Amino acid sequence: MIRCLAIDDEPLALRQLATYIQKIPFLQLVKACESALEARKIMEEEMIDAIFIDINMPDLNGMDFVKSLAAPPLVVFTTAYSEYAIDGFKVDAVDYLLKPFGLDDMKRAANKVKARHDLLNATAPAIQEAAPADDDNTIFLKTEHRMVRVDIDNIRYVEGMSEYLRIYLEGVPRPLIVLLSMKKMEERLPSASFMRVHRSYIINLRKIQEVNKNRVIMDADTYIPIGDLYREAFNNYLDKKFLGK
Repeated sequence: MIRCLAIDDEPLALRQLATYIQKIPFLQLVKACESALEARKIMEEEMIDAIFIDINMPDLNGMDFVKSLAAPPLVVFTTAYSEYAIDGFKVDAVDYLLKPFGLDDMKRAANKVKARHDLLNATAPAIQEAAPADDDNTIFLKTEHRMVRVDIDNIRYVEGMSEYLRIYLEGVPRPLIVLLSMKKMEERLPSASFMRVHRSYIINLRKIQEVNKNRVIMDADTYIPIGDLYREAFNNYLDKKFLGK
């Protein structure tokens, strides 16, 4: 399934776009968003393969939104203004739907999205696997149709969310979102410097700033809970590192 967002500030247009997406078997509508800002929040937490987005929207228009993404998903623009077509293809949009468009037009655009999606995934390693660390202590992870080299030492912590992981890196404002299990990630990371402290969190022990009661403080804004099942192992680690009476 190709996980999609529908994005349009006009309620009727958004409803129609969402309905069309739901009629196409290989598309999965994750959310119908009324603004690019709402879509950005969803994309920070969910793996999104494609977006169907209007260009003319207040606050942040669709074109500027796509340009702002470091690694945009597959894009189909929808708009009533034909003069945007050239700009759309400049940002490597898969297709451009001129309003008003019907279901047949939507199916043609969706088939182009599927063809591009299949091509991208056919040339990449299986998404469920993270390539093992090599001699330079890096791994490769697939996110947003890219294979990204990640320095293991730069991983601050990993957060599990259902079948996806959010991987927070040193100096990178947005986490990498990958389709991978906590178990597989835990197996890939070196146990000398990483520990699972909660069913939903793996932390880099070298990035801990403070331990306060039942929380690990990674920085001023990040507090990781310590789960009951993992408390003993974590306390044993602290005991080995503790210097004092």
